[in-house]
Amino acid sequence: MTLLQITVLAVIQGITEFLPVSSSGHLALTPVLLGWQDQGLTMDVAVHVGTLGAVIVYLWREVWMMLCGLGKLATGKIDDGAKLAGLVVIASIPVVIAGLAVKAYFGEGLRTPLIIGWAFIIGGILLYLGDRYGLRIKRMTHITLGNALLIGLAQALAVIPGSSRAGTTITMARLLGFERRDAARFSMLLSIPAIAGAGLLQGIDVMKSGDAAFQTDILIAAGLAFVTALLAIVVMMGWLQRQSFTPFVFYRIALGVVILWLAA
Repeated sequence: MTLLQITVLAVIQGITEFLPVSSSGHLALTPVLLGWQDQGLTMDVAVHVGTLGAVIVYLWREVWMMLCGLGKLATGKIDDGAKLAGLVVIASIPVVIAGLAVKAYFGEGLRTPLIIGWAFIIGGILLYLGDRYGLRIKRMTHITLGNALLIGLAQALAVIPGSSRAGTTITMARLLGFERRDAARFSMLLSIPAIAGAGLLQGIDVMKSGDAAFQTDILIAAGLAFVTALLAIVVMMGWLQRQSFTPFVFYRIALGVVILWLAA
């Protein structure tokens, strides 16, 4: 891959991963629209790992609290950190099952413009409804086991390119009455086990390949995605202090219509 291709993919991933606009959908569409060869799942995972680093840096307090809580479990103590870690794990189970099912039965078959286009539109409409009619009365400290399971089930829909992992989880969290910023924070926490698992599996394959040039491409892509994602998170969280998700709704629907038109 050329440096231009790596840069474009990394920047697109960094901007879109934690916004409710589907990074996987954008990554699947980029080579189609620009006439490039599809970058493949390994490069997609590499730029996702870069964004994983960004969310760990931004949410380091929550991450540290969870790690400390898990450490205390060894002594039989259960604190808020351990509870939050448990909720993240529970909410991550559905997407793991869904991901394995899609890999076994569909492979890359869902990465089509028709599916992506409709996923953008339907996801945008649901995001609008959740954000428009959902209450804003709950914070992250109010998340229950039931809330985590429902958000996790919504995240399972993210295996469909264009639906958006952030979009599905934020939509469900808003429907459950969570504040916009807290919905986004829990959504970002849920990205950690999902991306870390995929990154570990693909990382092993990359190391086994022994392709030094490809390994360098992977590191560059991850680094660029990390910087871009960190900036995008800061901007998004600042925006959500006073604004809604409506601009992302318009973007999703407009892009979905364009994709379907091009596909036709």
